[in-house]
Amino acid sequence: MILVTGSTGLVGSHLLYKLVSNNETVRAIYRSERKLDLVKNVFATYTENYNALFNAIEWVQADILDIPSLTEAFKNITHVYHCAAFVSFEPDKYQLLRKTNIEGTANIVNFCISNNVKKLCYVSSIATLGKPVTNEFITEETAWNPEDDNNVYAITKYGAEMEVWRGTQEGLNTVIVNPGVILGAGIWRFGTGSLFKKAHKGLSYYTPGTIGLIGIDDVTTIMITLMKSDIINTNYVLVAENWTYKKFLQTLALSVNAKKPEKLASSFLLSIGWKLDWLNHKLTGKRRQLTKNLSSSLASETFYSSEKFKKELNYNFKDIEKTIYEIGKSYLKQV
Repeated sequence: MILVTGSTGLVGSHLLYKLVSNNETVRAIYRSERKLDLVKNVFATYTENYNALFNAIEWVQADILDIPSLTEAFKNITHVYHCAAFVSFEPDKYQLLRKTNIEGTANIVNFCISNNVKKLCYVSSIATLGKPVTNEFITEETAWNPEDDNNVYAITKYGAEMEVWRGTQEGLNTVIVNPGVILGAGIWRFGTGSLFKKAHKGLSYYTPGTIGLIGIDDVTTIMITLMKSDIINTNYVLVAENWTYKKFLQTLALSVNAKKPEKLASSFLLSIGWKLDWLNHKLTGKRRQLTKNLSSSLASETFYSSEKFKKELNYNFKDIEKTIYEIGKSYLKQV
């Protein structure tokens, strides 16, 4: 039996659809019943028969930080897809990020080992990769530098990866995927789905940096392929295409029949923006929208390479522009 964590998130929900569509026996962890509707909404982007597929899953209410609930969830499990994570770039969320991403992953690894799980697939991020010394492509070999000004999310995802690698030293077979920004339909209130919502409302500015993109169908297909393969104890960067933010945000707007952003938010403007955002947070207590790390990322040009995966598995990624327009069409249909 397969276990999926993070089942109500973008990766987990799309992965579940693909697994049950392939008649796999699946158990999924969820924390809150109200989020189960998100999974149905994702399934509905693929088929009208979403209820039958949803009900084919064995749903277990559990938390990756709660040992007793995990004990039940891991009974008779042979393979695990660990998709659960807390995503935030707010510095004051560091302790919560550590607890969920590092401690939670350590729990999953420990349960995999104690239950003799055959293989674990962990969804990491390109955020755990290092920064090149020159304008080279970032690959699996680009070393992480703890002395860099790394954001809190990246630090905790890197820590989570260390727990997975520790598991390999204790006999656990694993594969790690490091996807870029994942684009997928069905969840519009948060994550990348919310970008389509924002684009539909109207975007005025684009930023000067670049972004590594991949569609959710590629991510889930690759995860399943790796789990069924003999490949173990390695990781793969998953970025289909590197785009400028200008191209990305303008294509995003066009996909939902909205006006393209035409104004450049310069590095200087972003610098002012994160400082004002910090001040607003201190005065009002509202959540941070733009941090120093995030503004730097939005203005930087970084390029990622997935040549290792493409060569080893002879794989071609789906066209990103086509993917964006397909998601935009789903957005206009569902909202």
